[in-house]
Amino acid sequence: MKKTAATILIFAVLCAPAVARDAGFVTPEQSHPLEILATPPAPDSATAKAELAELHRIEAARTAEQAARAKADDENETIFLYKTVFGDKFAKENLPAVDALGARLKSDESANTGVAKEAFHRTRPYNVDKTLHPVCKTKVKDDSYPSGHTTVGYLMGLALIDLAPERRDEILARADDYGHNRLVCGVHFPSDIVAARLVAYAVHAIMELDPDYRKMVAAARAELRSALGLARAD
Repeated sequence: MKKTAATILIFAVLCAPAVARDAGFVTPEQSHPLEILATPPAPDSATAKAELAELHRIEAARTAEQAARAKADDENETIFLYKTVFGDKFAKENLPAVDALGARLKSDESANTGVAKEAFHRTRPYNVDKTLHPVCKTKVKDDSYPSGHTTVGYLMGLALIDLAPERRDEILARADDYGHNRLVCGVHFPSDIVAARLVAYAVHAIMELDPDYRKMVAAARAELRSALGLARAD
């Protein structure tokens, strides 16, 4: 059943308090995901059909190596997905403060995308088009928009830029790749990825004002830079 904007807003208000209790630093009442996200394209719209065509193009060109990387990313929603940027020392056992920060950020993703996922109720592309062949975990729940994986990838990437700003370009490239792998997986529409990035940047902007976030960032920054032998950042 198609939801009106009013129905979506009422639904979100009713659901928000339960979600907000699990938030790390930012609640959906602060980030307003339903106000900043456009309604996703209808399944029978020209835009949605173009998105499905793009997913078929990606699937046709998908190599075994690309599929393997996408599946690995599907299984990893921790801050250590950025090991490809920072190297082998960037590991949970070496960085407890970084790990704790990542766990809080994962809670932020769940809280802030959860309201939108439930409200927009977008069907996954492989459930719209049965000729797609996803290589990652699938589900029957209609919660495609925005992408949770992509949101957490960007949230963690933006936090890592706060820790190591000199690695910004590499971090953002990895965030882009992590989001794109949701398309390689065949489990999201391209517009799900765009929406997720928007949510992540909005949440991070609010997060930067939180004293608790700044405190955790300071501890994680000192830990990371010491462990990796990076110059001290004032």
